[in-house]
Order: sequence, then structure tokens, then C-alpha cells
Amino acid sequence: MASYYDIDDIIMEDELISTVFQIGANGVGMLDPGAERNCVEQGAKVELPFWLAHELHLRQAVAVTVPPCFNQKTRKEIQADAACVDLKSRCSYFYELGCKVAPLIGDRTIGSFLLYAFTGRYKEVLSKAHSAAFIMAPKFLTLLTKEETRLYEAARSSMTAFKKWRVGGPRFERASILRKRKPTD
Repeated sequence: MASYYDIDDIIMEDELISTVFQIGANGVGMLDPGAERNCVEQGAKVELPFWLAHELHLRQAVAVTVPPCFNQKTRKEIQADAACVDLKSRCSYFYELGCKVAPLIGDRTIGSFLLYAFTGRYKEVLSKAHSAAFIMAPKFLTLLTKEETRLYEAARSSMTAFKKWRVGGPRFERASILRKRKPTD
């Protein structure tokens, strides 16, 4: 479970996902922009934030449908070349949302799909972080999700620290107090 105060988790749970109301609901007409009255009819398709859809799903009031970022088109693109797919434009919190939405929709393939996508992109993210020039970095960063961006920045920071250590400073620190050992017989 994520931290209550984690801003990324709060923003991720605000992602809109498509739901279908299983029952009619009075007093919630503002959820459906096409509703003429202050109620939502049974079978109405409504885009809801994940946090609300999750709670309504637990109460069996809505059925959650597969978000577009996990559809067959995206899966085929990732299978073709995972590193070139712009996941950020589809969902900035692609992996986090996938992990939370998979149990709701009952699709067991989402977990393996997320793993395949992450491993395919992981190599490219680290490779670019360690070798790409700073000029190319902004273009590459526009394709990455929030999790991948954090990974890229951590790898970049690690590489910078390694280069700094490698070219400068003493290799070994001398102890402030040195004592001679007594000879053992």
C-alpha cells in the first residue's frame, strides 16, 4: 500500500478510468456530463477518477472497464519496440495504475504485460542515462512515465557521482589516529 502522504500516489489515483454503472444512483448526476437529471441510470458509461471507481466497485455499484492505456493496440506497440512507445502521453503513472486496476477488472494478463513493458524499457532507460548527451535527454524524457523518469534521474545522478569520484580526490582516506601493533610471538 502506498503512503497516505505520497503526492504521486494521490495524483495517480486521480487518473480517469471508464466505468459502467451496475445500478441507478440518485444525487450523482454531476458525475455524468450527459445526464439531464441529478441521477445516473443503470448501464451508463461514466469516466471516474480511480479512487472513486475503486470505492464504487467495492460496493458493486460500477464495473470497471480496461483503461485505453492497456488495450491491444498499446500491447502490440510495446511488443514491437517497447523503448519507443510514448507511455507518458497515455498515462503518466502507467505501472502504478496497472498494478491497481488489474484486480478490479480481473485481467490476469496485465501483470505480465507490465513486467514485459518495464523490462523492455528498463535497459533503454539505463543505457540512455549512462551514455546519452544532455542535449538528447529532454527528447527521450518526454516518452517516460513518472517511475521511469525517477529511474533515469537516479541512474544519471549515480553516473555523475561515479565520474566525479573517478577523476578527483584521493582514493583512500588515511586514518586520523594510527597505532602500531605489538608484535605477536
